[in-house]
Amino acid sequence: MKRRLKHWGWGYEDEWPAPAELRASAGLLRSHLGLGAAEPEQPVPLSAVELPRPRLKPPSSLSAFCASDAYERALHAYGRSYRDVVRAFHGRFENPPDVVARPREEAEVHAVLDWALAAGAAVIPYGGGTSVAGGVEAAGCERYTGVVTIDLKGLDRVLEVDRISGAARIQAGAIGPRLESQLAEHGLTLRHYPQSFQFSTLGGWVATRAAGHYATLYTHIDDLVESVRALTPKGVWESRRLPGSGAGVSPDRMLLGSEGALGVITEAWVRVRPRPVHRASAAVSFADFAGGAQAVRALAQAALYPSNCRLIDAAEARVTGAGDGSHALLLLGFESAYHDVEPALSLGLECCGDHGGVWAARGGARRRDDAAGSWREAFLRAPYLRDVCVAAGILSETIETAITWERFPEFHERVLAAAGAAVRETCGEGTITCRFTHVYPDGPAPYYTILAPARRGGELSQWAQIKAAASDAVIDAGGTITHHHAVGRENRRWYDRQRPDAFALALSAAKRALDPAGALNPGVLIDPPGPLSRRAPARRRASA
Repeated sequence: MKRRLKHWGWGYEDEWPAPAELRASAGLLRSHLGLGAAEPEQPVPLSAVELPRPRLKPPSSLSAFCASDAYERALHAYGRSYRDVVRAFHGRFENPPDVVARPREEAEVHAVLDWALAAGAAVIPYGGGTSVAGGVEAAGCERYTGVVTIDLKGLDRVLEVDRISGAARIQAGAIGPRLESQLAEHGLTLRHYPQSFQFSTLGGWVATRAAGHYATLYTHIDDLVESVRALTPKGVWESRRLPGSGAGVSPDRMLLGSEGALGVITEAWVRVRPRPVHRASAAVSFADFAGGAQAVRALAQAALYPSNCRLIDAAEARVTGAGDGSHALLLLGFESAYHDVEPALSLGLECCGDHGGVWAARGGARRRDDAAGSWREAFLRAPYLRDVCVAAGILSETIETAITWERFPEFHERVLAAAGAAVRETCGEGTITCRFTHVYPDGPAPYYTILAPARRGGELSQWAQIKAAASDAVIDAGGTITHHHAVGRENRRWYDRQRPDAFALALSAAKRALDPAGALNPGVLIDPPGPLSRRAPARRRASA
């Protein structure tokens, strides 16, 4: 029997622990974090969920790959943000799609899109459903006759490999493991590993400008995309394959980060490479996070380009088991398919030493590997543990951003202060940790994790207050509302403040030209046209 994904949370149904195991897991979390309820809750079973009746019925020509059953509609109702998981855990499915289409070829995507548009429906492209920004929820679609979600995971093949140029043409629905296994047959890799890698898709990465494995240099999928193909209500949009071009605004760059609002991405040419065989890494301790940040800045500006350069504050090191909470930790690593990287690591460690970094001698590899391995395991298990946190009454969510180096110290202080005050006001207590997920010569990408006691029935209001306070601080201090999680619906109000007003007008014009009915993922990035657009205008700023 085929395994089914949870309709409410991360991973497969058979991965959810039995009651006794859940109590034990919740107890361990409570002991480790000092947070959580005495008795965990269980998710509302799908059999107890009542969904509104579907408003649409696909024609018989599409029925072979369309469904309107409760499981498919619930599964595709949300992404996997804390807000999504809490609502689904408690059986609250406020905006489920009416029809879920699972096309197997691009021609079937065409057919579904044509039918949905003719029927006056909204259309939501759907990859792995791992959005943590409200990117796939059909909220605000009351003006449409219904909602059709197009799940693209049936388009999951590597169609062509160009070994001479080092590129591959891959369908948008290929999830990370499926994509990599096909490339491995050619001895190649895309080497793009976001935290959602197990379930997210290439098309989703492109649509959200996802960040992946590389902490420097090739940080976003942008850096690996050569060409993109998408279907729009006005025809096919496909950019030319080129290593680079100065011919005006690039069509593939415009689709990057479009979040399904400008077209349904069906495939992309991406840059691939031989799989690395040379690796070297170390865990470097710093007395404090500020000292580690100085070392990371020096590393980023030295053009060494480590593949891993993740600085973790003392609190996160303790929470993840990578440290005892007495020091910040830098996980530094290099890799190559072509040459020995030990010299690069030696230079990197020398740079760290100049800023007070301490590491185990090369013979002390076990200590180094234990710290890095503990953090990596916690990183990969985090989405699963968050489900347990919801059951155990623990608020667990993140804010991620980017800022330039000269502003980082004040920025970091302001964000921590705002988020901390909101946590204390809404939850009474809690922990806020920080790490750098990616770094650039001109600045870091800080990633803040909030852990706090959740109030049963009040989780959403608690998180809304914390998120608003932290996000206001991010924007007011000059940061971006998202470095790699995308805008979606949950970040729209801050994105509207961040982007220049003239750009918003240009984006709106592009939306009208490609999607006159505003049917593609309404409310993401830009409001759909018409009288039902109720969002307040962006607050004007003195400068863009």
